[in-house]
Amino acid sequence: MIRNIIGSVLAVIGAAGAVASPFQSWYDGRHGRDYRVEDLFNGITGTSSDLWVSLLLPFAFAALVTLLGLVLRSRLLVALSGLIVLGFTILWMVRQGQRSDGLTLNSDGTGIGLGVAAALGGGALLLIAAAVMSGRRSRGGRGSHRYVAGDRAPERYGGYGDTGQVGYDEPEPYRTHQYPPYDAGHPPAGSTEQHAWDDTREQQPWTPPPQQPPQQPPQQPPQDERP
Repeated sequence: MIRNIIGSVLAVIGAAGAVASPFQSWYDGRHGRDYRVEDLFNGITGTSSDLWVSLLLPFAFAALVTLLGLVLRSRLLVALSGLIVLGFTILWMVRQGQRSDGLTLNSDGTGIGLGVAAALGGGALLLIAAAVMSGRRSRGGRGSHRYVAGDRAPERYGGYGDTGQVGYDEPEPYRTHQYPPYDAGHPPAGSTEQHAWDDTREQQPWTPPPQQPPQQPPQQPPQDERP
């Protein structure tokens, strides 16, 4: 928020300086409003120009783009206005240098005037303002989502519904896997197959012998006690 305010102030100052620059001296006491826009493309002449077809036209358009960028909080539009101001100013300097065989800056007021400095400074301020501004935050950014009634959640969550309550898909019933019983191949107890099964197991060399209970020593009868 603070960055947008500072950037807006810089942009307004830069746009104002660019619009005011044609009313100041640009070269040898000749004001910027006396230069025609078409002279920047065809070569500068000594012909005077009307106000709205002079250098004021591109600078006024840049100020309008700046105003639109501030309303929309668009850094791109503010930067574009700065490029327009700097572009036309540099183009004028190239054409004026071709006409005068170079640009000069003299202490007696001849040569480059304050209008050129105001235009260059205004364009630079517009670019600085575009860099300072934070612009408009995306509505889909982190922490900026706001639920609006009627919005639908992703299908994987079942949607919010029309009442604003979160609904979820019912979970699928638990599916138990049917595994075969552990003794599926063992024949029923007491059947003929059971006895054949036991006999076969006794013939296997790896079958451990059945454990027998430990035998206790026979008890001897008590001897007669003689006096």
